[in-house]
Amino acid sequence: MITCPYCFVKVAPNNIAFRCMGTSGRSKGCQTRPDEALGAFRGGPPPVLPPVFTVKRPGRRAVCPHCSRETAWRVCPSCHSRLPAEYCANPGKIVALVGAKHAGKSTYIAVLIHELMNRVGEELDASLVPCDDRTIERYKTDFARPLYGDHKLLPMTQSSGTVPRDPLVYLFTRTVRGRLRSRTTSLTLVLFDTAGEDLRQREMSELHLRYLNAADAVIFLLDPLELPGAQAALTGAAKERGGTLANDLMSDQLDVVVRVTELLRKSDKGRLAIPAAVALSKIDELRESMERQSALHRTRDPIGALDLDDREAVDEQVRALLHQWQAGMIDRYLSQHYHDYALFGLSALGAVPDGETVARSGIRPYRIEDPLLWLLYRFKMLDGRRR
Repeated sequence: MITCPYCFVKVAPNNIAFRCMGTSGRSKGCQTRPDEALGAFRGGPPPVLPPVFTVKRPGRRAVCPHCSRETAWRVCPSCHSRLPAEYCANPGKIVALVGAKHAGKSTYIAVLIHELMNRVGEELDASLVPCDDRTIERYKTDFARPLYGDHKLLPMTQSSGTVPRDPLVYLFTRTVRGRLRSRTTSLTLVLFDTAGEDLRQREMSELHLRYLNAADAVIFLLDPLELPGAQAALTGAAKERGGTLANDLMSDQLDVVVRVTELLRKSDKGRLAIPAAVALSKIDELRESMERQSALHRTRDPIGALDLDDREAVDEQVRALLHQWQAGMIDRYLSQHYHDYALFGLSALGAVPDGETVARSGIRPYRIEDPLLWLLYRFKMLDGRRR
């Protein structure tokens, strides 16, 4: 089965549809017409496109039964979104990124993609390429240009109920070097940033329900500045940024974890098998209050693998911080409901912002790739090493 990375409906390979290429240049094909299915999914008036059709044995290409023109444009039979060829050819992994308001999900995505394309990609001998034009346009317009070009903080993600959003779909490919020969391994990474507003109520939209049900892994971003026990450790500008949601009863950090966990659960038996990475964001604003020997004062060694000793040290440190900040309930709840979860501390920006702009020192991400490296290790795409 293939999960559509846009509407998250599961599609059997034999049920994949195609879109006619239509008339172009001297090639004659079907006339364009309003695509009601795609219009209903994306909202607004239906786009005018060549028709969608199905064949008995779909391959990489198909012949339109109406105009006899060959096409390679595969689409989801449910929402009529175009399916990237790489996505159909490689096993996709849908990573659900969730968190309460102000947790920094959009900034996390912006910086993570940038690091995977550059520093982390070089370390892992990996490439990360967008699978469709919508991913290219959305990342540049909504993430890279304002943050890296204008050095402005990203605005809070709007609810999908008011602003429809497309997921970011990337093909991640690694070269794994062996003793005799090298091999390449790939997976399609689907990132969909949910607004904190979308997670406030248990009655979420149908799209969010399908998204969470289709997830192969989940990354929870928790804002430590909103944990009451951690606010005493804040100083300077960070102190002014903490506790802004104290009166918002629907944005509690644990409540978001509980609501998402309930939706991920497909049965009442046992703990969830889906791996869960739980990360404290903005950890740079709390590092001064940690002991100098803390694992979160160390940067990760770029060894091209998951450092299992470092992973365990960070996990223990974050667990100790949660209990120190009277947030141990989060750790206890995770241990009761997840078979495989890990704790992280990271910072996308690396320094306290200067109002609505990035700090003068620039963007200096700290351990932002740690959750994804752990997930790649769980997906058997990355080796684990002991020192």
